[in-house]
Amino acid sequence: MNNELKNKVETCCRTSEDFTRLYYASLDNRRHQMGRLYIDSATFSWNGNGAQGRETIERYFLELPSSRHQLTTLDSQPILDAAVGNQSTYIILASGTVKYAEQPMRNFQQSFIAGAIIIKRTNMCILVFD
Repeated sequence: MNNELKNKVETCCRTSEDFTRLYYASLDNRRHQMGRLYIDSATFSWNGNGAQGRETIERYFLELPSSRHQLTTLDSQPILDAAVGNQSTYIILASGTVKYAEQPMRNFQQSFIAGAIIIKRTNMCILVFD
């Protein structure tokens, strides 16, 4: 693996770890801020339900019962530059357990396509598809 590709993979992994930590902490504790993690034209699909656009997605999350996520596996890969107009974009696969309000704990799996942006010299992702 050449150094450029190695750096992209390492950056992808670090950024994805930071992003998923923020995403699930926000989902469990700060749902009113979930819209900040999505671009205006983002598409969201969850258990056969869908939403499009940052504000609609945030409203959807606000209607869900309280939750506690525990991430157990995470995989992320950079998407080839030519496929995404040379913008750093990652596919992120996460899984673990979740407990909603009075329901029993269950397994979950989630996939993201996230574009990396630089915020105050820190890599951060914003969601395009979820």
